[in-house]
Amino acid sequence: MYNGRKGVDAPRMQRADDAGRQLAQERPVALSIVVPAWNEAERLGATLQALRCMADACSEALFAGRAELVVVDDGSEDGTLAVARPLADAALRHSRRRGKGAALRTSVQASRGAVLLFADADLGESAAHLARLLEPLAAGQADMVVARFPAAGRRGGFGLVKRLAAGGIRRLSGYEAAAPLSGQRAVRRELLERIGPLAAGFGIEVGLTIDAVRLGYRVQEIELPLRHRETGRDWRGFLHRGRQFWAVLRTLALRWDSREMSLKRLKWFKKLRTRGG
Repeated sequence: MYNGRKGVDAPRMQRADDAGRQLAQERPVALSIVVPAWNEAERLGATLQALRCMADACSEALFAGRAELVVVDDGSEDGTLAVARPLADAALRHSRRRGKGAALRTSVQASRGAVLLFADADLGESAAHLARLLEPLAAGQADMVVARFPAAGRRGGFGLVKRLAAGGIRRLSGYEAAAPLSGQRAVRRELLERIGPLAAGFGIEVGLTIDAVRLGYRVQEIELPLRHRETGRDWRGFLHRGRQFWAVLRTLALRWDSREMSLKRLKWFKKLRTRGG
């Protein structure tokens, strides 16, 4: 039977294709793309499709392994989980809303890659540009790479949360962050394991940057043509930014306390050494 390939019969082609798929599945997971989602059924599908298209090719080329896509539905009420299931390798769900930090912690625990890529659920087709965050990690130039969004297309808040976050990061770590609140990040698992439990809620990005820099890891930022749902100057937008503000403030306060305790311990040890000498 002629099947379009001279000298190759259909059963043999099928066996070869099956063997190729099995071999690909047996390759170790090198890259885990984790997506926390809450009531994102409308935009999640396009985001996951864009991530899936770039994931396997980038993972094989940069890290010599395959990619996995992990989605955590943080108690959505709009069918987010149903959208995620056919597109993700793992689609998990919280029975109630627990916040972005908890969703990321769940997805990190469920993932297997040595490199993780954090992506928001509302990026749509622009999520494909996140591939550029992986290149500095693969080249050994950085341990965490953060995406900077282009200027917003509509007027949002007054920049209070961003200034608080950037100022806190600078004061507590010395790092000048242009995108302190960006959730689009590529990071080595080793870094996450050294840091320990991630910060809760919307303070997770600020805490991650401070902790990484304090531990001596290299952080870079790259501007990418990403698009996401922007919040305006309505009551929903102000409510969202209010929650962000308090979450960031709490994260900074906790790390300020730990910094003060470290300084006190250092002074105490110096006194002991002085007395002992």
